[in-house]
Amino acid sequence: MVTIGSHRSILERQARTPSQGSDPAYQAYAVLRTAFVVAPIVFGLDKFANVLVEWDQYLAPVLSRPLPVTPHQAMYAVGVVEVVAGLVVAFHPRLGALVVAAWLGGIIVNLLLLPGFYDVALRDFGLLLAAVALQRLATRFDPRPLTWPLRRG
Repeated sequence: MVTIGSHRSILERQARTPSQGSDPAYQAYAVLRTAFVVAPIVFGLDKFANVLVEWDQYLAPVLSRPLPVTPHQAMYAVGVVEVVAGLVVAFHPRLGALVVAAWLGGIIVNLLLLPGFYDVALRDFGLLLAAVALQRLATRFDPRPLTWPLRRG
């Protein structure tokens, strides 16, 4: 039997517990997740169209020279990776955030090899930190294990 006192304490506890939508941590998670789904997909697709910018200029010659393809063709591969990274964030943010953080680390190294792009590298370092923050928040809001769907149980 439930007493009025215990019933009241349950109601008071529920009133104090914010819904997920009004929780500031969940809001931060939602903003970062949305950003890291949309931005990589948009920028990845733009590698094929070059509407936003001529992407070839961001590939360091020291990295592109040994490739068996032109820098422009290499940007197609970069675009595919970015679209896939955005989709992984959409479907599995805990894993996708790590993929994006690692990818941004590679972009930063590439940009540091190019004179005159240190400001872009610094911006991308900020994005890397935001991806790490998304991964940490996803451990709370995405209950699936990091290795999902490889390991279910």
